[in-house]
Amino acid sequence: MSRIKISKNANSTNFIYLLKCLTGVIICYALYKAFPQYPFYWALVSVVVSLSPDSSNTLAYDRMKANMIGCAAGICMYPLHLPNLVILCFGVTLTIFIGITLRMTNTLKTALAAVVIITLQEEHEKHWYIALERVTCVVTGCLVALAVTLLFNLLTSKRYSKQ
Repeated sequence: MSRIKISKNANSTNFIYLLKCLTGVIICYALYKAFPQYPFYWALVSVVVSLSPDSSNTLAYDRMKANMIGCAAGICMYPLHLPNLVILCFGVTLTIFIGITLRMTNTLKTALAAVVIITLQEEHEKHWYIALERVTCVVTGCLVALAVTLLFNLLTSKRYSKQ
């Protein structure tokens, strides 16, 4: 009997995760279509990387902070006029060191995605505003993921409190 209950809870968690991802993707895609002059496709990447199957508000906030670390490291790399591979390696290294220092190793994947998004630019498009646009879009995706997580946690907590 308990095995059926565990399976039912797992299926419910997976279904909620699917709904969270779809909600985040729909919101970010709407931004992408509404503002075609900005690279909101990075918000789409950010939102799916930032969401997780668990319902922890703490982890959601930690992922938001991790994205800020990745964005900050990416912006710090912008002034360096070095080849892309070197910039990427420096950005990854800086992000990992900051994440370890702040004891945020469980969310480094999110921070690393952000630093790659910010730092990887074509040689002919290395302009400061591109990096800032990407930071804005990554942060937007994170904020959407955080809002979706908090909303779903609120809805599921009300659902379980009624039972």
